[in-house]
Amino acid sequence: MNTLEEIFEAQGKKRWAVAGTTAKERIAKLKKLRKAIVARQQEFYDAVWADFHKPKTEAWLTEVFPALEEIDYAIKHLRKWMKDKPGKWSWLFPLNKSISHFEPKGRVLIMAPWNYPFLLFISPIAAAIAAGNVVIAKPSHKTPHVAAFLESLIAEVFAQDEVAVVQGAGAEVGDALLALPFDHVFFTGSPRIGAHVAECAAKVHAGVTLELGGKSPTIILEDVNVADAAKKIAWGKSLNAGQTCIAPDYMLCPRSLVQPLADAIADNIRKMYGDTEDTRKNCENFVHIVESKAVERHKALMEDAAKKGATAVIGGAVNCEIAGRYTPATVLTGVTPDMDIMQCEIFGPILPIVAYDTLEEAISFVQSRPKPLALYIFGKSKRDTKRVMCETTSGSTCVNHCILQIENLSVPFGGVGMSGTGNYHGIYGFKTFSHERNVMHQGTFDPMQFFYPPYHKASDKSLRAKIQRIAKKILG
Repeated sequence: MNTLEEIFEAQGKKRWAVAGTTAKERIAKLKKLRKAIVARQQEFYDAVWADFHKPKTEAWLTEVFPALEEIDYAIKHLRKWMKDKPGKWSWLFPLNKSISHFEPKGRVLIMAPWNYPFLLFISPIAAAIAAGNVVIAKPSHKTPHVAAFLESLIAEVFAQDEVAVVQGAGAEVGDALLALPFDHVFFTGSPRIGAHVAECAAKVHAGVTLELGGKSPTIILEDVNVADAAKKIAWGKSLNAGQTCIAPDYMLCPRSLVQPLADAIADNIRKMYGDTEDTRKNCENFVHIVESKAVERHKALMEDAAKKGATAVIGGAVNCEIAGRYTPATVLTGVTPDMDIMQCEIFGPILPIVAYDTLEEAISFVQSRPKPLALYIFGKSKRDTKRVMCETTSGSTCVNHCILQIENLSVPFGGVGMSGTGNYHGIYGFKTFSHERNVMHQGTFDPMQFFYPPYHKASDKSLRAKIQRIAKKILG
């Protein structure tokens, strides 16, 4: 096993050869990766079940399928993405030609999270390969079975001097990697660790893409279809047991609709996972929490909320099982901003509902908090929807559904402010791992010859006046 430094140096020697690969060669690599994924996907399903009880259908829907979709999209469009883009004609230099040329950033570090350990590992790697980079990728140590599978999968497809996987705890291996002078660092995880990654990357002036998280709000409008919204929110919040960076973290709801909507969401949870708590706990379709420490945190948050007046419509702290890494799907009413559960990202299947009296109050609530990765709006009013959009900001927004905005590869996905820096998916991933180089080719006639020293006041003044007249005619 080579050391990190040896892998890094080997990739440094290989990077220029990789950078010079054609679209055809890069597509061949992506196809080889795709073939290996399809052939070995059952190994991943077994591994992710062992790590945190994620069922095969959900693992396919939220990890394997979108990863293959990302690869297929790059294969289809890569030739077009790689073509030089001509710049506009410049009247001052009429015979010169300018282009935007996409070149690889070089040596790339990708640090993946545990919550979607396959998708959020493979997707940025595919984009980095499409852009012509060499890659060192670190999977999360919190999902050891998946990490071992990913290391084996990548080793089957790529030589280590092109794409290498390294394992280990983030505090040790991660910091050792961040000490190396990468050209770009791509990190998915918490805002707290993201700030540390950005600080380390800044020391070597590496580019950074930070896909973080935060408390993503769901705003319910007065004219919402309660039954429809309840079904979609119940799904979005319980998917992956709420361990999703764009999960609805909390809900802002008109006071008169709090109880009807809470009851309807609880009913949908029962339909999806079982009528009783024991049934839901043993349901093969309900994902467990990645580690016992997280369940302890969920329990503490719900106990604090209960002490301060919140009511569990379904679930609740009493049903947590720390040893079994089980946090019950929970809906809380009577939630107030002072509760601990409203101070941090929950990252679990707990939905706090905060009542509001006016839409202005709900908007002000969102405005007063860090910019979220996602924002959801449920309701029929186009006017109120537009108002929420105009008076808030978020990495992404979905109206009358949740989670689905991540699926369309023709638009970017990323955060803003505390929820992230930069974006990816489709061409945006290709651009993230590319440097857009300005290239100008000098024509046969050089107008700059008239501006070389020595300068003469009279001729200089006359020349400036002529140029200004020409510019006025051309540019209006």
